[in-house]
Amino acid sequence: MRKTHTLHTNRSRRNLLVKSIIHNLIEIGAVKIETEDLFTWTSGLRSPIYCDNRLTMSYPEIRQRIAEAFVEKIKCLDERVDVIAGCATAGIPHAAWVADKLNLPMVYVRSSAKKHGKGNQIEGKVEKGQRAVVIEDLISTGKSSIQAAEALKAEGVQVIEVLSIFTYGLDTAKEAFTEKGLTYRSIASYEELVDQLSKDNLMDESERKRMTEWRENPFVFTNS
Repeated sequence: MRKTHTLHTNRSRRNLLVKSIIHNLIEIGAVKIETEDLFTWTSGLRSPIYCDNRLTMSYPEIRQRIAEAFVEKIKCLDERVDVIAGCATAGIPHAAWVADKLNLPMVYVRSSAKKHGKGNQIEGKVEKGQRAVVIEDLISTGKSSIQAAEALKAEGVQVIEVLSIFTYGLDTAKEAFTEKGLTYRSIASYEELVDQLSKDNLMDESERKRMTEWRENPFVFTNS
């Protein structure tokens, strides 16, 4: 009975932490919703949501809360973690804060090897056989996270998990991770964000419908 109570307490605490982080992301403008005047991504995709989680760096309480949520997820992993790896560039500061909390080594992974000096793609020291968790700020298609994981694997490092602050939950990301034999989890999901906005009366039914429509087909507004 005591174990069940503890699990329930931990789950409730995690839920409150996620809810708090979602509110924080909205409050500071890290996550913006616009269902009429859509955002255009670099790829040309038109979307009712835009995330700039880099803003969280400027808010000590929020970044501490995010680091705490990452640590909670890492502590729930079945395997030990030897090193925390940040994706360049937005994942780097969060990886540093998480590594500090866990007293673990930290490295960061560039999108590609440097064109000068040692030509490093991984900055910091990794060793063959180490087990790493990759920290990213956001997962959309998963491309940058997967590149980082592949670079670590090329050095003989086992990537246990990719963790991010937020994910759009797109099928393209899920398929890409599965293809590479990788798994990922995020502190906050698209569905949780939409649910919370609705509960807080920050989104009406027509807006929620458009958000759901885009989530089911990310290209639905691109050619309209």
